[in-house]
Amino acid sequence: MLVVGNGKLITRDDGMPFIEKGAVAMEGSRIVALGPDEEIRKKYSGGEYIDAKGGVIMPAFINTHEHIYSAMARGLSIRGYNPKGFLDILDGQWWTIDRKLTPEQIRYSAMDTMISCIRNGVTTIFDHHASFGNIKGSLFTIAEAAKELGVRVCLCYEVSDRDGMDKAKEAVMENAEFIRYALKDDTDMVAGMMGMHAQFTISDATMELAAANKPEEVGYHIHVAEGIEDLHDCLKKYGKRIVDRLMDWNILGEKTLLGHCIYINPHEMDLIKDTNTMVVHNPESNMGNACGCPPTMELVRRGILTGLGTDGYTHDMTESYKVANVLHKHHLCDANAAWGEVPQMLFKNNAAIANRYFKRELGVLKEGAAADVIVVEYDPPTFLDGGNINGHILFGMTGRDVVTTIGNGKVLMRDREVMVADTEKVMAECRVEAGKLWRSING
Repeated sequence: MLVVGNGKLITRDDGMPFIEKGAVAMEGSRIVALGPDEEIRKKYSGGEYIDAKGGVIMPAFINTHEHIYSAMARGLSIRGYNPKGFLDILDGQWWTIDRKLTPEQIRYSAMDTMISCIRNGVTTIFDHHASFGNIKGSLFTIAEAAKELGVRVCLCYEVSDRDGMDKAKEAVMENAEFIRYALKDDTDMVAGMMGMHAQFTISDATMELAAANKPEEVGYHIHVAEGIEDLHDCLKKYGKRIVDRLMDWNILGEKTLLGHCIYINPHEMDLIKDTNTMVVHNPESNMGNACGCPPTMELVRRGILTGLGTDGYTHDMTESYKVANVLHKHHLCDANAAWGEVPQMLFKNNAAIANRYFKRELGVLKEGAAADVIVVEYDPPTFLDGGNINGHILFGMTGRDVVTTIGNGKVLMRDREVMVADTEKVMAECRVEAGKLWRSING
């Protein structure tokens, strides 16, 4: 039994959204009770007690679009790299990196990313992986790191023809094998999808191969219209828009997650809505790659299940929240934009997306839900309750204000000390592997 108490309890449960001095009790992987601190503490006096010291107790964060493989890019200077546009960024940086990754580098990229997620209060990750120099077994390597660190993951490998059909086939089979493995797993901590890069790097033959090898229980995770070049390619090669092509290949559906969706039109939005397909917005990535601003506010208003991710730019979901908030205000020249939509994406929609793959209810503190809880060190200068918590998070908190992270009932970090890894040793190994990667890229 584990109790976290003596904090401002934010539940994200409409039935009981806030307790001024509250506590949450967990047994195994689930929440068993919530209430006033004194009451819960007395009832479960035999268990371990974590004192929030007046901070904020709330559900752990969910990231619905990550790129673990990008971890070792930080600080990397690639000789001759001077991108003139989005395609140059892909080929000159990301595809250059993923072609060189070794199994050890994949492992330590995962370890670094997940430790950072734990430090920022993220316990559930949807990752989109690529390592075209080492495809086979790569998803299993990431899954092992996740198991070691206690992080919940939904993984896929990025199918693409960019390195030839043999690699594309190997990528499809890596997805298929991992999906079958995940479907047999009974921990509710691992899931799999059929990953795809983007339609402009995927031929009809590869589309057919992926469809033939995808178990019906899962969907696809694919980048859609991230750059205008993707749309132009689809119009030129197939005489149709991207979402229409995906519709023709039966890719859309309630288990499919579309990343970005910058260059889509109202007709495509209708297809996404009618098929109950999910979308994930990655504001920092879209801005950093100069790709443009997607019509995310319109997607949310239309009732399309739209979540918030980071695309590997950060592992701090509050940072993504802040950037999305100002991006859409600026883009729409509307100071009222994003106030309601972005927190809905982060706190409600991310959980709804995750629960299309995981059984235990996520993103909420209530009886029976997953025991994913964080404590944030935060001393508000103004009144705080369940009605204005989003404003406090937006303007007063960052991910590194998280002091304690509990995932699936296990204490992953306590008082800012990561409990599930020797972080000093892991980071030292990361630097060694990053050095090897950099040398392999630059010769």
